[in-house]
Amino acid sequence: MEESFQFHYSLLDYLFTLVGLLLFLLDIALDVWTVVSFYKNGAYVYMAVMIFLLLGSSVLLQVFSWLWYSDYLDNIETKVEKFAKKHLLIKTFHFLQLGVYLRYAGVIEISTTHFLRHTNSFTEGVAVYLNHDLQMLRLFETFSESAPQLILMMSIILQRRELEIITGLKILTSAAAIASSVAMYHRCMRAFLPEKCKMSWISTGVYFLWNLLVIIPRVTALALFSSVLPCFIIAHFLSLWMLLVLVAWSQKTNFMEHSGWEWLFRATVGLIWYFCWFNISTGSIKSKTILYYSFMGLDTVMLLGFWCWKVFEYAGCWSSLNPYMVIPTLLGLYVIGILVKIMYYTWFHPNGDKEKRAATYDMDSDSSLEDTAAAPAQPLTGVLKRSRNMVANFFF
Repeated sequence: MEESFQFHYSLLDYLFTLVGLLLFLLDIALDVWTVVSFYKNGAYVYMAVMIFLLLGSSVLLQVFSWLWYSDYLDNIETKVEKFAKKHLLIKTFHFLQLGVYLRYAGVIEISTTHFLRHTNSFTEGVAVYLNHDLQMLRLFETFSESAPQLILMMSIILQRRELEIITGLKILTSAAAIASSVAMYHRCMRAFLPEKCKMSWISTGVYFLWNLLVIIPRVTALALFSSVLPCFIIAHFLSLWMLLVLVAWSQKTNFMEHSGWEWLFRATVGLIWYFCWFNISTGSIKSKTILYYSFMGLDTVMLLGFWCWKVFEYAGCWSSLNPYMVIPTLLGLYVIGILVKIMYYTWFHPNGDKEKRAATYDMDSDSSLEDTAAAPAQPLTGVLKRSRNMVANFFF
């Protein structure tokens, strides 16, 4: 293992950031189109739910973005962010729900500067840290908006019995987008590890696959349950979410700069856990994941059981879906997904000397941004803390 390593922000990472911005804009356009379609069709309840999801997710992202900006306002590095700070626009941008775009502008600016002018490693390191926060915000957006939207659309399709091949492909694409968001965040975290522990594209593909295989049964079970018991899905979410928030609290997380806002992070983690596993603390990952997947597996079986009961109660209403085929298929995918996860951690996750790798990470985190010629002082303290905590949770 090398004694230190340099941050590396590749051209491919830069292109992914650009594509992410385009997809973010496209997603907003499609959301507006969906809301308008609900309005034209007179589906006001669905329209209200959709608007609630959009606004709730947007507000959540802006709050996190503003809190993270406030951690290092004196150490802002990009010109666009310095301009916004000078003219007191950062808070205004977030109030207008535009804070994420400001972050995109900052990442694209410093990344473009790095690739066109071949600047020093300090600039590259700043790009990595800024991209980390941006990827985490996209992860929050995925599980506060995209995943609930997918469940809503699947429930509507099931209630209207509009199951077609093209509809199934759309649902699969949406689930793949959710899994890819998780995989890309995981890959982004690898930027803080030595070169030998970087994530290959084969490793990324395996990570994406197991997330896809466990997410599909989860969101499908929630959609099936919601399609027959729409009012009870809210009670199910609130009861399970509150339990998951308490579990996050028991992990004694230390992600935010201020302890009061730590509860917002724990609440968001509870939302992510409702759909997918996300490690937030050090310790025995194996025991925590076994407990999580066992519990969520039982919850998924319960949801499918209630759906099956309603199907048999109203025989003929759901003839397009045979419970004897749907339930074993979904549970089979869930089990296969867990097996693929075991395969990932057996052959593709970084292993080796944990103490030496941790020491390498700590040394580089302390020096990589302050020991370069262009960096007289350590910038982005809040980002350093967040990235250090998350890397420790993911890999050590």
